[in-house]
Amino acid sequence: MKKIITYNVNGIRSAMSKGWLDWVKIVNPDIICLQELKAQADQLPILEFQEAGYHCYYKTAVKKGYSGVAILTKEIPDNVIYGIGVEKYDNEGRYIRADYGDVSVISAYHPSGSSGDERQGFKMIWLNDFHDHIKELRKQRPNLILAGDYNICHKPIDIHDPIRNATSSGFLPEEREWIGGFINDGFVDAFRAFNQQPHQYTWWSFRTRARDRNLGWRIDYFMVSESLADKMKRSVILADAVHSDHCPVLLEIDF
Repeated sequence: MKKIITYNVNGIRSAMSKGWLDWVKIVNPDIICLQELKAQADQLPILEFQEAGYHCYYKTAVKKGYSGVAILTKEIPDNVIYGIGVEKYDNEGRYIRADYGDVSVISAYHPSGSSGDERQGFKMIWLNDFHDHIKELRKQRPNLILAGDYNICHKPIDIHDPIRNATSSGFLPEEREWIGGFINDGFVDAFRAFNQQPHQYTWWSFRTRARDRNLGWRIDYFMVSESLADKMKRSVILADAVHSDHCPVLLEIDF
């Protein structure tokens, strides 16, 4: 059984200062998929990760204090792929893949479009290119666990105010259509396979005490290949972890 965590830490150094590594030692996951490191390679606490029992593989952004993804893992992967091979995306540090036997675990940080039309356009192009990349990858690696911050709420149940957010980036019709189509292309939304309850969120705005009032969005996911669906044992949102404006999601899976 593998215990996997996905967590947008909104700055690994900030999260570390809030006791993140102590939390990791208690939860004791086998694999941790991180997004939004906001750190360069020489700013990552690699030694502390190693002392906690983790090998660290990362893809940071060229721009300082921005984006970046990593996979922390107790078991050394057979193979690690840094980026999807497209410079404009890889310069932003949005994708890393680790292969374990016939299963691949991916940590991806999908762009936000909330800063304006230009980034929203970039986001939509990325989403289509990401889908195309995954389609090609599945020809060789059909068993995928796609962890990360997708920056999209799929359905009204996934957002605290679907009416007022109908024109907000992250809940636009074209984004919701994309994520629905992506799932229908052979993936399982792991959390929803186990929990159909409302008010289950993974991100809250720092403004207006949104987290205290649970006015959130569910934008962090494990998308698991249908071929692995029967191996999933549990997936839960760990909303008590408060090292970021996101909280982690846990997947327990037998592979």
